[in-house]
Amino acid sequence: MGRIGNIIDRKSKQDSKRAKIYTKMARLITVAARQGGGDPEYNAALKNAIDKAKAANMPNDNIDRAVKKGSGELGGDSFEHITYEGYGPSGVAVIVEVLTDNRNRTAGDVRHYFDKNGGNLGTTGCVSFMFDRKGQLLIEKEDSIDEETLMMAALEAGAEDFTVEEEVYQVVTTPEDFATVKDALLKDGYSFLSADVVFIPQTEATLQGEDIKKMRKLIDMLEDNDDVQEVHHNWNEVE
Repeated sequence: MGRIGNIIDRKSKQDSKRAKIYTKMARLITVAARQGGGDPEYNAALKNAIDKAKAANMPNDNIDRAVKKGSGELGGDSFEHITYEGYGPSGVAVIVEVLTDNRNRTAGDVRHYFDKNGGNLGTTGCVSFMFDRKGQLLIEKEDSIDEETLMMAALEAGAEDFTVEEEVYQVVTTPEDFATVKDALLKDGYSFLSADVVFIPQTEATLQGEDIKKMRKLIDMLEDNDDVQEVHHNWNEVE
């Protein structure tokens, strides 16, 4: 299936957990608005958070309420961003990004998930050196999309790389150029299966037998937690 296939599969699973996804999106929007202001035209992080929420079909009322909480118009909890690093079964590298209002609770939960599924929570920096922080835009292959036209549009907008996968086109950018490239492709009429700044693994790991089940369970448990925003890993499943 590969890393891209895992992303597609995970998105499909998330569609069945819509209420939980809305909770995560609301936190992301609130924090972005609090840190950079409530106007998405002048706050790239907020604009991207709203775009992600809309892609998940989050109602506009929910989005507006989250923005108002972040900008101080409505009361709300204070969340902090924390990144955890650790090892899954057989040493798979895992990075977990969270937004939490209770650091101790979240740390305990994340540690429990790793311990329960054949892994262990590590220290800051223990696996992040194995990843590159990049903007990643995935566009589903369709007959109406001309590969060369898309590639030229992406590269002219400032993309670092363009690759063709089995089911999608992948556009890779620097974190700084992500918003510019995304906006340019949107203006050209392209839509995204996924668009975010992510940790892309430099090398990928494979698992066998029981470790595959443990890794799937670890990812599921992490993603089911309201505090967890993103889970990154270097597992490349081979069926």
